[in-house]
Amino acid sequence: MLALPEHLRAPAERLFGDRLELAQRFTDLLAEQGVERGLIGPREVERLWERHIINCALLSDAIPEDAASLADVGSGAGLPGVVIAIARPDLPVTLIETMQRRATWLEEVDAELDLGLEVVRARAEELHGDRDFAVVTARAVAALDKLAKWTMPLVADGGSLIAMKGSSAEDELDAAQKVLRRLGGDEGTVLRCGEGEVDLPTTVVHVRRRARATRKGDPRG
Repeated sequence: MLALPEHLRAPAERLFGDRLELAQRFTDLLAEQGVERGLIGPREVERLWERHIINCALLSDAIPEDAASLADVGSGAGLPGVVIAIARPDLPVTLIETMQRRATWLEEVDAELDLGLEVVRARAEELHGDRDFAVVTARAVAALDKLAKWTMPLVADGGSLIAMKGSSAEDELDAAQKVLRRLGGDEGTVLRCGEGEVDLPTTVVHVRRRARATRKGDPRG
């Protein structure tokens, strides 16, 4: 078992509540299988809790309490989608992943942890016009201007794109303004979730989608 570091116990208990054991089980699955299955690098195992599990769980602080649905685009190892599903059992979560081996992993995790996930093997743009969600999340998928073209058409009217970013968040948001406006987004804000609670706060870009905005994105290429 990959033990939860003591300095992260308080935020973990706040974020996961009585589902912390589920978070532990998911962390152990990643630690045991993630490297072999090409989901994480070898050096990530020892820092799974801090750099990945808690980092992703903090994203739930940016998700409206009354959100009706969430899609995680490019879910990969289940970061952040599976973590959010554990932290927010009230929220129906759809994981969108293009690669078969990763989609299979996500289905296995869902079966093992009984999370009630929907796993969709597709590119985000293949769902344009067919599906929409109150919240769309993404982590380490693409620069924001490109990511917005794939994800904003999936955001329901009045919903939100919440993209996990690093130190380049402000610069990416500035560079994406034209694309965001065209796709019906507001100017967006940069949030740092967990400041004062953890050493490594989670930086996210939050973009709200205006009602009756265009749903026409761009194909990937």
